[in-house]
Amino acid sequence: MRTAVFASAARCFVDLVREIPQAAWDKPGLGEWDVRALVGHTSRSLSTVTSYLKTSAESEDITTPADYYVRVTASALGIDPAAVAERGRQAGRALGDDPAGAVDALMTQALRDLQAVDDPLIEVIGGLGIRLHTYLPTRVFELAVHGLDIARAVDIPLALPPEVLTEAAALATRVAVATGQGETVLLALTGRASLPPSFSVV
Repeated sequence: MRTAVFASAARCFVDLVREIPQAAWDKPGLGEWDVRALVGHTSRSLSTVTSYLKTSAESEDITTPADYYVRVTASALGIDPAAVAERGRQAGRALGDDPAGAVDALMTQALRDLQAVDDPLIEVIGGLGIRLHTYLPTRVFELAVHGLDIARAVDIPLALPPEVLTEAAALATRVAVATGQGETVLLALTGRASLPPSFSVV
């Protein structure tokens, strides 16, 4: 089931990238990224599936998708945010002259690789071990959230598949609980309070 939701999120992302106008690639995307860099960063949710499936971890350090967002962050791992931003720009440049075709190829490869495995214990950034079925929801989350970022940046309507939106929203809530912000989110979702300015669970 997790693979099916990931596939749905990946196809939605690929379809969105196909709709990006040629003139929009240099427009502001998110933060210091332009649209190309934002798409490049998002495409890593496809390419890392392929690359991480080539690894093997010795221990299961991360046992839930929410824990991934607690432990695999730039601050938790001591990674310079500037390095994260540059990696996104590099990924954008790597998409070449046909970004839509490149993203489609990344998706095709990732889905093909997933068909060949069950639930291996893989190694993610920071050398941490995580089961594939635990990792994939984090990729669904990234594809969903950044898909919405891209759609807003280029003014294209995007309707996320219900199963993708459900999984991403549920994970966001679990991350809020794991980071001590669960009550804030619950009160906001039930109309009892407003979220603080610039509030984010990740």
